[in-house]
Amino acid sequence: MVSNRARKTMKSSAEPTFAALFTPKLVTVLREGYSMANLRADALAGLTVAVVAIPLSMAIAIASGANPAAGLITAIVGGFLISALGGSRFQIGGPAGAFIVLVANTIEAYGYDGFLIATIEAGILLLALGYFRLGTLIKYIPHSVTVAFTAGIALIIMTSQMRDVFGLKLAHEPAAFVPKIEALWAARHSVNLSAFGLSVASLGAILIFKGINPRFPGLLVVVAGATAAAWALHLPVETIGQRFGALPSSLPTPHLPNAPLSRFIDVAPAAFAMALLGGIESLLSAVVADGMTGRRHRSNCELVAQGYANIASALFGGLCATGTIARTATNVRAHAHGPVSGMLHSVFVLIFLLVAAPVLGYVPLAALAAVLVIVAWNMVEKPEIAQIMRRDPAEAGIFLVTVALTVFRDVSEAIGVGVTLGSLLFMHRMASVVESTTQTKLIEDDLPDDVNGARGATFEKGGVVVFSLRGPFFFGAAASVAAVLDRIDGKPHGFVLDLSRVPFADATAAHALSSFVDKAHGRGIRVALAGVQKPVLKSLLHNGLDRHHFMLSPDAETARAKLRAMSAAAAPSAMAQPAHRQ
Repeated sequence: MVSNRARKTMKSSAEPTFAALFTPKLVTVLREGYSMANLRADALAGLTVAVVAIPLSMAIAIASGANPAAGLITAIVGGFLISALGGSRFQIGGPAGAFIVLVANTIEAYGYDGFLIATIEAGILLLALGYFRLGTLIKYIPHSVTVAFTAGIALIIMTSQMRDVFGLKLAHEPAAFVPKIEALWAARHSVNLSAFGLSVASLGAILIFKGINPRFPGLLVVVAGATAAAWALHLPVETIGQRFGALPSSLPTPHLPNAPLSRFIDVAPAAFAMALLGGIESLLSAVVADGMTGRRHRSNCELVAQGYANIASALFGGLCATGTIARTATNVRAHAHGPVSGMLHSVFVLIFLLVAAPVLGYVPLAALAAVLVIVAWNMVEKPEIAQIMRRDPAEAGIFLVTVALTVFRDVSEAIGVGVTLGSLLFMHRMASVVESTTQTKLIEDDLPDDVNGARGATFEKGGVVVFSLRGPFFFGAAASVAAVLDRIDGKPHGFVLDLSRVPFADATAAHALSSFVDKAHGRGIRVALAGVQKPVLKSLLHNGLDRHHFMLSPDAETARAKLRAMSAAAAPSAMAQPAHRQ
């Protein structure tokens, strides 16, 4: 036998400590021993990722309605902190395409300072999620919902690039999908063939490089080539400098956003959506890295790093920062050793900003649009969508609703509705999994095993009904089980509720079962609970079950034998005096 003190010691030793949960992977890697060979591997991987991150960061910022420098700042500040403080060895942080729609809508509604406030609030929420160890809850968001809003965002991103792909002249491009389509269509007569040709050529070159060698830094080479071609041929295409002016050649001084206190409340919904989307994106990215390397990340530590990174990025005027799947996968393929590669990736981006800021003004927007078209296409998980549509009509319906809300309404609304529908579908399926059967031995006859056959069954006095439940007993199943119990019309002498295979009972289900026990007791019917587990019994007692209205038994057979013996003993007195009914 194990003493209670020993059990407590074993339990406490099994629980991870705060340090075990929130120690960054950087510390873990350094403790293992870090050599010059490891540094060379991380430096090469960091440079490879920086080459990919530079054009992507600028393109994502432009598509979000921000200055391209904001994207580079996010990769520098946010990316450095995510790698230094995070719970994944290979996570690469920075601006992500998944945020484009949300950021653009927030900037349009509240201005850039309002967006920065929302980003800080999102960082605080991520810190709370991490420190309260709620990171695992994000994993319960249905897969069809994550695939759906990612696909919807990809469609909006691709649509938002049509302005620069065709070189259209727009005084203002709305962030919402339908007004954006209307504005683009109204400007269709202003097509710039030079911009369109440059976009098509850039797109083709990116695909060719990717087909020849996926590790080749095609994005940066194509953007540099398009910049050189536009400058040498004097092509009449819009550049970064023409639209945004000169880019800064250094990091700005950190400062708090200039906005009224009421703005903190106004942007709260956007902040919540940013935190949720950032948590999902970063943990998905960490899972991808785990699958590629066989390592395991620390979810809550990763969320804490995302929180600090978003707060710091906003203070420097940057965008939302999160773990990015494509750049993280590039880091792994480049044979990174640990988080130092992600930190060096940010250092290389900073060096690029310090050295090449004047050159960035000549980058044609048509080339960056081609980059984002590729990003949007890669965001759509085509095989996953095909499986969802084939696998289950209900999942397919949730997918379509989430996509539609993402495109035509709002990302946060789409996530909320998608999660709600997914939860309802899950509860429906769990209710169908809860199997209820009756195995009843009466003094005269046996009750059929089929529950449906028990409808309207009349029991002779003195019978004992054994009613078994299997699976988690929650509110989705409470009504159906209560209805089956109520269909038993006669008055048996006893009920045995076999709960040995019920691992969980929520408040609604416990209340329904407690009501049945109390009703049976009021009718003079003895009730025994067989094999009930302690958490289930505790839930029943907390939801109104009277300890005097039932007996406990280790198993159903023992309970039935006891009730039959009590029935036989009570038979003479029952014949002499009818049972009292309430």
